Amino acid sequence: MAVPWEEYFRLALQEKISLKIPGQNVEHLPPVLHLLEKRRELVDVDRSLQAQKEVFQTRMAVLKQRWEQVKQKERELKGSFVHFDKFLQDTEARRSRALQRAAEERRRASRQEAEALRLRAQLEKLRREREELQHRLQRLEPCARLLGQVLELLPEFQRVPELVARFEGLADMQVALRLTERQRLEELEEARGRLQQLWDAWQDEVLRQSQQRVQLLERLEAARERTLCWESKWIQIQNTAAAKTLLLGRTRMAALNLFQLVCQHKRQPPALDIEDTEGQLEQKHSFLLKCFSDKREGRAQG
Repeated sequence: MAVPWEEYFRLALQEKISLKIPGQNVEHLPPVLHLLEKRRELVDVDRSLQAQKEVFQTRMAVLKQRWEQVKQKERELKGSFVHFDKFLQDTEARRSRALQRAAEERRRASRQEAEALRLRAQLEKLRREREELQHRLQRLEPCARLLGQVLELLPEFQRVPELVARFEGLADMQVALRLTERQRLEELEEARGRLQQLWDAWQDEVLRQSQQRVQLLERLEAARERTLCWESKWIQIQNTAAAKTLLLGRTRMAALNLFQLVCQHKRQPPALDIEDTEGQLEQKHSFLLKCFSDKREGRAQG
């Protein structure tokens, strides 16, 4: 903060007066000398003040000039900041436009590259088709010559299209036959599906029968346990039946022997089965009755 001029000079005057002859006693001087001394001091003080004033003015002028320079530099800096900010904004705008153009160029290049790849693939496909057509033409050239020879051998066909139409008819018939075959195969697949279903059902039935068999086996085991108590009686019954069977076998052997004797007596081969014991007994009975009748007749005639 700046100090007023009067205050500055007053402080300087007090400082000068306080520095003049500090050890001298002013009361011992005569009044005239004292007044002269005072005037001289005032002149010195005025000179000193004038010199300080000039120095102060010079310093203030220098400070004012420096202050103006500082303000000028501040204005210049503010203008530079504004220009720099505007330059940054322009640079950012140019950078954004450049990035957009670069992105657009990249997208355009990508589209062009994709289009080039598509066209290259299409060209390659057309080239392969052209080669394939050339190969087919080379392969079909002997067929064309053969068709010409066939036309010469088949008078009912005047032109190649007629022969080709006949061949196409046969090809259509073959296609129809293949379609019929495909339908039959589909029917066969359906039949196989139904068979698989029946097989699955049979498997389920087998599983159910197996479970039922297990249950029956369990019941059989229980029945076997129940039959253990009857084994002794059954052994007795078997022994009795064995004895009776032995007697029956002996009886059947005797009947068979008698039947064979009857057949030998009649001089006829056995017409009955070996196991037909009842028929053998009937034949033997009939033979015995006939023998008795013949004997009675012979006795009656004698």
